[in-house]
Amino acid sequence: MTQIGSVYAQALYSLAREEAVCQQILSQLKVLDQSFRTEPDFLRLLAAPNLSKEERCRIVDDSFRGKVHPYVLNFMKILTEKGYMRHFGDCCKAYQELYNQDHGILVVKAVSAVPLTKAQSTKLKETLSRITGKTIELENRIDPACLGGMRLDYDGKRMDDTVAHRLEAVGSLLKNTVL
Repeated sequence: MTQIGSVYAQALYSLAREEAVCQQILSQLKVLDQSFRTEPDFLRLLAAPNLSKEERCRIVDDSFRGKVHPYVLNFMKILTEKGYMRHFGDCCKAYQELYNQDHGILVVKAVSAVPLTKAQSTKLKETLSRITGKTIELENRIDPACLGGMRLDYDGKRMDDTVAHRLEAVGSLLKNTVL
């Protein structure tokens, strides 16, 4: 995440919090970010050097007025005017982090060899919520290289209880054993 993304997201989040529209803006930012990832040509258009700032801002205004919250519209126009629209994804990520922090939400990435069942996901969320005291947002990623077990990544920490990790530990122990 870029510093530009953090600074602009902080400004938008502060305004949204004052007006109690954090959730609404977050939802719209997510949809827009996904759309821009799907259609990156729109962001390229907003960065085109052959268009003036006014023309680029008019494109944003014409495309989104009445469809998104005025704060989101103005946010995109500011980014466009400053030439920072390419940082939109970073802004969305930083906004999401601010929202999660403010609302006690912890995003946990669970990596497993097979998809978790609903029951397993629910139990894992409940357990982690009890341990951390936060609401858990669980993302399950499948990695057959795990062989079995699970790896959890959250808050800059990693808990690895995969079969692959255990085998590595045993291999390392055997390598360092002097006979």
